[in-house]
Amino acid sequence: MNYEEKIQSLRLTLPSPPKPVGSYQPVTYAKGLAFLSGQVSKSSDGKVLAGKVGLDLTLDQGREAARLAALNVISIIQNLVGFDRFEKIVRVVGYVQTAPNFYDISQVVNGASDLFIEVFGDKGVHARSSLGMAGLPLNAAVELEVTLEIR
Repeated sequence: MNYEEKIQSLRLTLPSPPKPVGSYQPVTYAKGLAFLSGQVSKSSDGKVLAGKVGLDLTLDQGREAARLAALNVISIIQNLVGFDRFEKIVRVVGYVQTAPNFYDISQVVNGASDLFIEVFGDKGVHARSSLGMAGLPLNAAVELEVTLEIR
């Protein structure tokens, strides 16, 4: 099964590739790697899932925010990198906007990691860091920074 079919079988709706909101590119390449700019928890209709996990949002809502950010990453892989060039996800850095005493940060970022593995199988398994932040762009609950190996 190819990735397009896998996405359809999971009944996922990918958003259009996000447009930069600053002076940067959505993806840049160096020596067999693709570095994706941070993708926030924005739905396909453009609405940002915003707020601090542990204060404004529950853990489950935080996981959903991470999943939304992951859908934006997959959209960039599909539309800007190309599934034909995609080899694997190498590294994910998950930034979670959290309440000061919220510590289940890795559990939130699992929402993204689990989706990458669902869609890409072994090629979605990656190294990862999960960080709690006082604030993120657009007041987003989650931002993901992803590095890919490409052909």
